[in-house]
Amino acid sequence: MARPGQDVSPLLELDTADQGTPTGGSGTPRPSPRHSPQIFHKILMNRSIRLQRRFTVAQTSFDVENGLPSGWVPLESQTGPSSGLVLQANYGHGQRRGSFLYRSDSDFDTSPKNASRNSSITSDIHTEDMIVTPFAQVLASLRTVRQNVATMANQQDQVKSNSWRTAGGASGISRQVPLEEGSQKMGLETLEELDWCLDQLETLHTRHSVSEMASNKFKRMLNRELTQLSEMSRSGNQVSEFISHTFLDKPHEMELPRGREGKLETMGQITGLKHSLSGISTVDIPVFGVQTTYETELARELNHINDWGLDVFRIGQYSNDRPLTVCMYSIFKSRQLLKTFKIPVKTFITYMLTLEDHYHLDVAYHNNYHAADVAQSTHVLLLSPALEAVFTDLEVMSAIFASAIHDVDHPGVSNQFLINTNSELALMYNDASVLENHHLAVGFKLLQEENCNIFQNLSKIELQNLRKMAIDMVLATDMTKHMNLLADLKTMVETKKVTSLGVLLLDNYSDRIQVLQNMVHCADLSNPTKPLHLYQAWVDKIMMEFFSQGDREREMGMDISPMCDKHTASIEKSQVGFIDYIVHPLWETWADLTYPDAKEILDNLEDNRDWFQTMITRSPPSMKSSASDREDDADDEPDVDKAIVEDKSSEEVMTAVEDSALLEDSALVEDKSSEEDMASVEDSTLVEDKSS
Repeated sequence: MARPGQDVSPLLELDTADQGTPTGGSGTPRPSPRHSPQIFHKILMNRSIRLQRRFTVAQTSFDVENGLPSGWVPLESQTGPSSGLVLQANYGHGQRRGSFLYRSDSDFDTSPKNASRNSSITSDIHTEDMIVTPFAQVLASLRTVRQNVATMANQQDQVKSNSWRTAGGASGISRQVPLEEGSQKMGLETLEELDWCLDQLETLHTRHSVSEMASNKFKRMLNRELTQLSEMSRSGNQVSEFISHTFLDKPHEMELPRGREGKLETMGQITGLKHSLSGISTVDIPVFGVQTTYETELARELNHINDWGLDVFRIGQYSNDRPLTVCMYSIFKSRQLLKTFKIPVKTFITYMLTLEDHYHLDVAYHNNYHAADVAQSTHVLLLSPALEAVFTDLEVMSAIFASAIHDVDHPGVSNQFLINTNSELALMYNDASVLENHHLAVGFKLLQEENCNIFQNLSKIELQNLRKMAIDMVLATDMTKHMNLLADLKTMVETKKVTSLGVLLLDNYSDRIQVLQNMVHCADLSNPTKPLHLYQAWVDKIMMEFFSQGDREREMGMDISPMCDKHTASIEKSQVGFIDYIVHPLWETWADLTYPDAKEILDNLEDNRDWFQTMITRSPPSMKSSASDREDDADDEPDVDKAIVEDKSSEEVMTAVEDSALLEDSALVEDKSSEEDMASVEDSTLVEDKSS
């Protein structure tokens, strides 16, 4: 059955050809489109045009309950910028180092023509891009099947038009010319490709989403990478455990602390709420939302509110530790959200000050500075030219609001710590995204405080939509959901590239919130993409928080969580692993979505990763490390010949070390065949326990 608005004439012609062509008035059969190159080509062209029209429709807003708005119109009739997201070809992939997602996965290399799935998305819009998500691979493979069938049909028509030739001159004996060997080979390859697609589809579980296929694949690949990392050294095992425990959703193992006595308190109200005395005068409203004697310096810093890499530490320094209020006030003013949603300025500032009071300054990392950084990063991502006019004002405000509240009242410990200690919060939220649920509860509860309801003038449906979006975005900041988010986004991007001529419509709530969730998640994991001096400051703070949790676990007689033991933690290696296995794949996918807007962000990320990689070999062992830890660190470092080191200057030594690291990373040792090369490798002893 044809879809509404679909041209059915070509379908009728095809159906007629299948059922036997009726004779016309002259008694000759009507030519079948399958047997006429001209008609067949015309049908393909018409279908391409229909697809082009179908997939160049933009969506400007979406109502959670009512779906598409009444004013939804095609792109061609719009005068303003499109809110459809055009997926540009990523020309920088060949030059930039790809993440582990683009490495070979043996379980998915079963097709004889896997190159058609893994490396071909070609159209008028896209150059060659890699395909790594299983569902997009199936679609790309089916597209190859269709192209092959169309090619063979066209070849068959040409052969049939010249198939009967006279053999033996005037004898009148005719013979049929067989199809070319190329067509036969293409037919066999097409059947094999189709069989692979059917095998993949038959293994699908009806209750699982297609993005879950990618999630399971990515998790399997990450586990393989972490297994190899853990086998390299003790510190490698430490980094592997940290990434696995933090970013992979695994069943919880309950470990109750010893010596807990007394009855559990009732859970009748949200914990963490306190009375705030923050507010502003009813007469004067400060220029930046807070009282400060450094207005000139603060104004200079806020000139970069739209730039990637804003120094929130300076903002806090010049605002009496109020970076969140200052940044949010500046963002809402610049976007005219206060005016659009009729938010009273005094109410907004009062709420922001109250919210900021519920962030704990004694928590090293997850405090109001981190909240300000994530909110400002989300604001900058929303300014991306690729996302211009894509999201409504309500969606924009929801994303920035969610970023501001996403870690409020954070206690400075992980979800797993709360679960293992049988905490009140873990019991209240049934061990599921414990902190994320708590942040949402506190953030929305504070709206009920006196003169704090910044959404008082929103309509009922607007408030419902905002709350739903904020909940979905904050819950997505649970790091154990990372692989699912990455797989969802990767699947959506690659599927649209294969099927929709490169236009991501975002015409339903699921797709729109998926992009917003990943945006806030990217902002939450944006520290490694910032200027190096800011990244270093954030690393110091997160490690202080980790070590504080480790000290508490040691005092309670618990197993110390990965990367939380200050005596054994390898900070530089943890950051390299964090970038390689978590941050880089995520930002790489976001860069595909908004290409080329995130190019500088990826450049920063690679530069920072390289800096921490060099620090692994340069940093001396920690004074707190035990002798065994020092030996382990020595094992991890490339072993440069001592005789060479004594004869070389410090600059030459570092060059030798860096060259050794390059040899280790690229695994080029196996390609060495000459005895001279092998002797050099044995001298440097860089290839011990290494395999391709």
